Amino acid sequence: QVQLVESGGGLVQPGGSLRLSCVPSGFTLDYYQIGWFRQAPGKEREGVSCIDHSDGSTHYAESVKGRFTISRDNAKNTVYLQMNSLKPEDTAVYYCAADQISTIPTMCTVTSIFRDLEVWGQGTLVTVAS
Repeated sequence: QVQLVESGGGLVQPGGSLRLSCVPSGFTLDYYQIGWFRQAPGKEREGVSCIDHSDGSTHYAESVKGRFTISRDNAKNTVYLQMNSLKPEDTAVYYCAADQISTIPTMCTVTSIFRDLEVWGQGTLVTVAS
């Protein structure tokens, strides 16, 4: 079965850091664009960041630019999202998704295509609170 598994979420104080991991099951990430998304209670899912499989180009939402870093380690078949200087408004369930067709930054900026992305994970909860 093809799926993605996120991990690394948890409770952190404002200003703290977390690193999320996205690991595939049943396939390798080599030829997939990878994106991180989040959905807060009562809000729509939004794109956080995405990374190209070939040239490593990245895109970040304005709300996380300078604080979050997306990276991929093809040897470990894992994509990471390093989150620093976390704020209460970063509280959400974070999802990763993989797709072979979409481009960067379209994958994580055009909300109408989110539902068409090939593979989604189940999400990991990030709570930023004191």
